[in-house]
Amino acid sequence: MNGKMGKSVLLAVLLAGLMFAGCGSGDANPSVTEGMAAVEALDYQTALQCFDKAMTDGEDQRLSYRGQGLAYMGLTQYEAAAEAFEKALGAGSGRVDDLDYDINYYLATTYYKLGETEKGIQTYNAILALRPKDKLAYCLRGSLRLATDYERAKADFDKAISLAKEDYDLLINIYLSLERYGYREVGQEYLQTALGSEAKSMTDYQRGRMYYYLGDYDNARNYLEKARKSEGSAAILLLGQTYEELGDFNYAISVYNTYLEGDQTNASVYNRLGLCKMEMKMYEEALAAFQAGKNIENNDMMQTLRFNEIITYERLGNYKQAASLMSGYLSAYPDDETAQREYIFLKTR
Repeated sequence: MNGKMGKSVLLAVLLAGLMFAGCGSGDANPSVTEGMAAVEALDYQTALQCFDKAMTDGEDQRLSYRGQGLAYMGLTQYEAAAEAFEKALGAGSGRVDDLDYDINYYLATTYYKLGETEKGIQTYNAILALRPKDKLAYCLRGSLRLATDYERAKADFDKAISLAKEDYDLLINIYLSLERYGYREVGQEYLQTALGSEAKSMTDYQRGRMYYYLGDYDNARNYLEKARKSEGSAAILLLGQTYEELGDFNYAISVYNTYLEGDQTNASVYNRLGLCKMEMKMYEEALAAFQAGKNIENNDMMQTLRFNEIITYERLGNYKQAASLMSGYLSAYPDDETAQREYIFLKTR
């Protein structure tokens, strides 16, 4: 079951939403434009058809290959994605521009997903050779290095932070990477330093986030309560999880339900509500929450919601339905090893 938000942060998640900007294709490439709209709508098969048409019609090759790479990433077909991004880079003029950097970021992510860490590091090396003050490249290279070279990874993180002392989103991502590889205390030192700096630009939400990851849930609750109206769903999600950590699941459910009374379009809030209901063994209500989230069009939580729906059917003892849904889930997300193991179990019930 998908639990704490951010506990298993991946490079692809960090990149999502950061690299779309500035790459619109314009009217000269109508099929590319249509394909990118399909990618943003998570309709990857349609997107691939659009990019194929763009190739046939002689539209911009670099944008078409880039689009293919994004669609293949969405389908978790990382080898095909890497090949498309490599072709996109090869289709350039030889003069490095912003689009080349954008493509390289995605290419590094596909290498990471393929387990080709060294290739990913080399890609970030190339970016930093030309952009030595690129804070994101330092952050992501550090995340890749953590598995094998802690000292160099930490040097990358230190450099990223020095280039962006008040980029608290970057700081949180560095913390999550360190935590994931067993260096939680090191990550917490970064957070404590930031909190001690008394930076005027730090908002209540940002302070609440830091206290949450420091495990100081009382302070986290206090700051997030202040931020819940101004920050919207992000603050609500973390506030609810803070009450979960404090053991008050009823109040966490109240936080989520209050938000959903005014906005029924946030799949992440439905997911957290469902997880709370699961924790309280209210499985029918949990199922309803996950399914409500699934019904939201073009949401980026579909994989998580589908998996949690399956686990809920399992808890309800409906193993036949759970196995049927898991078969479809694995067709869409074949690289989910946890789901593969769960499917083996379900088929024996």
